[in-house]
Amino acid sequence: MCELHEDGRGALGAGRMQEDLADEGRRVGLNRVARLMAVMACSVGRARSVGGMRARPALTPPGLRNRLERDFTALEPETKWVTDINEIKTGEGKLYLCVVLDLFDHRVVGWSMHHRQDRQMVIRVVQTAVWQLQQNEPVILHSDRGSQFRSGDYRKYLLANALVCSMSAVGHCGDNAACEGFFGLLQRERIYRMTYPTLDTPRADVFEYIERFHNPRMRGRTARQDLKFSTLLQPSVISG
Repeated sequence: MCELHEDGRGALGAGRMQEDLADEGRRVGLNRVARLMAVMACSVGRARSVGGMRARPALTPPGLRNRLERDFTALEPETKWVTDINEIKTGEGKLYLCVVLDLFDHRVVGWSMHHRQDRQMVIRVVQTAVWQLQQNEPVILHSDRGSQFRSGDYRKYLLANALVCSMSAVGHCGDNAACEGFFGLLQRERIYRMTYPTLDTPRADVFEYIERFHNPRMRGRTARQDLKFSTLLQPSVISG
């Protein structure tokens, strides 16, 4: 239960917690959920403490480090991926978009939208990217230190699928600047120009942006770069 609470970044009340548990197939009464949250010290707005002191923020899991070191260049596809979550405001509340971006050509190779930003959504997005892999070599997958990416289920999935987990340092948003850059483009070119009355309305819009605008544009840019590079490698022909 506290893992769901952490996924929601402390914003879940007993009602939302009951809904999330039901989504996972666990039917629990509202009063019992409230009691359990109180006993486990994970009610809304309440920080878990040790010895009367506020608990420190969760650290990066042992053995994990920032493997990119802000080097967002990739000479080949399927070698470096980045992932992150961004929120989209609607008239019915927030909708969350999670993407996986290939640093070779900055195409979105996996994405999903959900009303809850939890580890299951993140794993589904990574699965989408993994299903498209064309080679069996390890791929670095970089993220920030959000609870979804620190969860045991997420890290187990990465380990089982030859994905090398990489995480940003504490408080260094620039460590994942490539993914932040994509979200910045999406917001300027689409989200901030639209009004979304319901949770469903952004879905078609984001699909159209990613699959019909952003990804084709990235493929075209890469093709032009490859053509330019191959032209430069051709031997010069000198007449006369």
